[in-house]
Amino acid sequence: MSALFVRVPLTAFRVNLHRVYLPRQQKCANQWMSSSWRPGDVRCINVMCYSTGPLTRSIFRRSVSSSSTGESGDVKTTIAATAATTAAFKGAKNSRWRRFIVKPFVYVQFFFGIGLLALAFQQFRRKNAHPDQSPELIAKDWEVLYYRIIPFRAISRAWGWLTNRHLPVWARQPILGLYARTFNCNLEEALDGNLENYSCLAEFFRRKLKSGVRPIEPASSVVAPSDGTVLNFGRVTAGMMEQVKGVSYSLGEFLGPAYWRNGPEVQPAGQTELEYEKSLLVNKDNDLFHCVIYLAPGDYHCFHSPVDWTVNFRRHFPGALLSVNPSIAKWVAGLFSLNERAVYVGRWAHGFFSMTPVGATNVGSIRVYADEKLRTNCTKWALPLPYYDRYMCPEDSDEIPLKKGEIFGEFNLGSTIVLIFEAPKDFEFKIRPGEKIRMGQSLHFTHSATEASD
Repeated sequence: MSALFVRVPLTAFRVNLHRVYLPRQQKCANQWMSSSWRPGDVRCINVMCYSTGPLTRSIFRRSVSSSSTGESGDVKTTIAATAATTAAFKGAKNSRWRRFIVKPFVYVQFFFGIGLLALAFQQFRRKNAHPDQSPELIAKDWEVLYYRIIPFRAISRAWGWLTNRHLPVWARQPILGLYARTFNCNLEEALDGNLENYSCLAEFFRRKLKSGVRPIEPASSVVAPSDGTVLNFGRVTAGMMEQVKGVSYSLGEFLGPAYWRNGPEVQPAGQTELEYEKSLLVNKDNDLFHCVIYLAPGDYHCFHSPVDWTVNFRRHFPGALLSVNPSIAKWVAGLFSLNERAVYVGRWAHGFFSMTPVGATNVGSIRVYADEKLRTNCTKWALPLPYYDRYMCPEDSDEIPLKKGEIFGEFNLGSTIVLIFEAPKDFEFKIRPGEKIRMGQSLHFTHSATEASD
C-alpha cells in the first residue's frame, strides 16, 4: 500500500509561554513536520497542556503510521511507552508542587499545632497548680503573640462566606435543625419558626423575634441591649475595668483618645488613666460604670439601644478577631482592646454614654442599621490604620437618635456588647456575673423598687 504522510502545522499546538516543557513541544512539532519518516515507522505524540487556565484541555493524542502493515504489538508497545512518558511528566509536576507548596505547608501546620498543644497543656498545668482568679493563669505576652498568629481574620471571612451560601430546601431542615438543637435556639420565639424559609445559615442567625416576647422594662433607665450572659459589670476604677473576675483592661486603650466632643485634638502627654476617666464625665459628681454581655451562638443576634440617647461619634478599630468565649476572656488580658470593635459615643440623660459591639472569631460582620458606612472584617490592606473616626454632626443630620429598646444592629454570629456610661453615684446593678439575661430586662435597681422594699 502506498505510504501515508501526515503534516501538522505548528499552529495546531497550543503553546503555553509559562510552561517549562515548551522546548519539548517545539521538538515534537518539528518531528511531525519532518518529511523524512520511513515507511513502517509508528510514532505516537502525546502533548498535554497542564495549565490551570479556563481553556485547559488535552491538545491531541494520536498514533500516525506510514504503512497499514505495521505490527499491532509494536503499536501497543509505543502507546504504552508514551503513556509512561506522560505519567513521568505529571509526576515531575506533582513533585514540584509537593516540594515547594505542600511539604512546607504541612511542616508549618504540624509545628504550629504542636505549639498550640504545648500552650494548652501548660495552661492545664497552671489551672491544677493555682486557684481560680490567680494572676498566674493569665497568658504571657509571648503566648498571646503566638495565639494571634492564627489567621482568625481569614477563617472568619471564610466562615462568613460559607454561612451565606444558599441552602437547597431539602437541606435546610436537617442543617438548621442540627444547629438549633446544638445551641439550644428557641424557635417558638422566632418570627418565622419554619426552618425551610431560611435560605442560608446567616439568615437564621439574624432571625427576628415575635412582637412582645422581649418586653422593655418601662421603669428602668438602662435595660439589657441583647440576650446573653453577663461576664462582668461594675464601677470604673482609676481608668480600669474588669474583663472577668481578676482580669482588667484599660479604659483608654479600649475607647482610644477622647476627642469626640470638640473635634481632633492631641491627647495631653502623660495623662494618667484616672485623668482620662475624669475627662469623660460631663457631670463631675457622677461616676463611670461598665457592663459586658457575651452573646453565645444560640442567642438572639440582634442588639438594641439600652437607653434613650443620641449617637454623635463612631470609632472603628479594625483589630484582631480572637475568640471572646469566657474561657479565653479569663486567659487573655485586654482581650476586648485587641479585638475589632465599633465604639459608638453619645449623650444620655446623665451625660456620657458608649455602646461597643465587639467582633470575634467567625463573626462574619457587625452591622449597624443607621451606619451604612461601617465595614468590618476587612483585610489589613483595606484598613491599615489603627482606627477610623466618623463625626455625626447635628448640622449634617448625621446624629443617630435612639429610643430605649429600639433595634440598633446585628451580629452574624455571637459576640460581645460593652456598655460604658456615666450615672449618679448611687446607681446599683441588680445582675450577677454568669447570669443569663434577655433583651429589655432591667440592669439596675430602680428607685420605686428600692422604696417598695424599704
